[in-house]
Amino acid sequence: MRRPMTIIAIAVGLVIALAACGGDDDDDSEGRLLRVVSTVSPITSIVENIGGTRIDLTGIIPEGANSHTFEPAPSVVSKIEDADLIVLNGLQLEEPTLELAEANKNDDAVILLLGDETLSEDEYKFDFSFPISQGRPNPHLWPDPTLVMEYAQLIRDALVDLDSANEDYYSTNLATFNDRLEVLDRQMLASVQTVPPENRKLLTYHDSWAYWADRYDFTVIGAIQPSDFAEPSASEVASLIDQIDDEGIPAIFGSEVFASDVLETIANETGAEYIDDLRDDDLPGEPGDDAHSYLGLMVENMRTMIPALGGDAAPMNLVVTGLVFEDGPSTAVYPQ
Repeated sequence: MRRPMTIIAIAVGLVIALAACGGDDDDDSEGRLLRVVSTVSPITSIVENIGGTRIDLTGIIPEGANSHTFEPAPSVVSKIEDADLIVLNGLQLEEPTLELAEANKNDDAVILLLGDETLSEDEYKFDFSFPISQGRPNPHLWPDPTLVMEYAQLIRDALVDLDSANEDYYSTNLATFNDRLEVLDRQMLASVQTVPPENRKLLTYHDSWAYWADRYDFTVIGAIQPSDFAEPSASEVASLIDQIDDEGIPAIFGSEVFASDVLETIANETGAEYIDDLRDDDLPGEPGDDAHSYLGLMVENMRTMIPALGGDAAPMNLVVTGLVFEDGPSTAVYPQ
């Protein structure tokens, strides 16, 4: 008579065990890192500094790619589907990526558009590559570290909303990162002051410097890449040549990634030095290097720009460019 009871006990035990296993499957978010996806590498770096070791971070736009036109590969969809937080610069910078995110994110995922949350419409800047007639504001806010402080706060708030248990950690990283941004701002101001006022003018490959120029009392006289990403017209090039001749600008700046025959022509015609390694969103060095960061990007750009315009970039040596957290190495993915 004991055998049936044994069978019943075994059956009950199996039911309990299966229920326990099912509970683990249903709550797979417990104990895992917050999954975060970001776009261009400066944004990924800012997110990494705030999230540190408490997030699983993947950038999806390769460094040096044209973020305006970049079409994510199908393999990116799985990253977006799994993400808790998707961070973009916004202001229509990464439209194909945003469309993919909106179509494939899970119902609980948050899309954070940093630029849209940082500027009001009356603060938008329009220029050669981003004319007001097309209604697309210049989206390159990150060269201005005072605007990056706003980005960092938005990222911290989004992480806390999704992961309140790590609020103190994210807030500590934010405070340290902001301290470094303040140093970066002070040293850029100091470096710019060494540039003769008549040389504080920029002609670049792409309109990435509008907000930076406003902060540091520079004038952007033009950009070679028009709004449709084609080549500028002959009349536009001739006008820029005349302007450089008239104003005696000593140097013009090309992209570290995108070569420009037009800029070379302008340099040859005017005698201005052509510097071809200014960076928009391609971080210096390799992933894991201290210089491979948003802070490193801006330090490297100042070391490129300031001496070519007659100034001294030595103040930039005081900027610490590495990660702000010390509880682990970088694990963020920066596609190359």
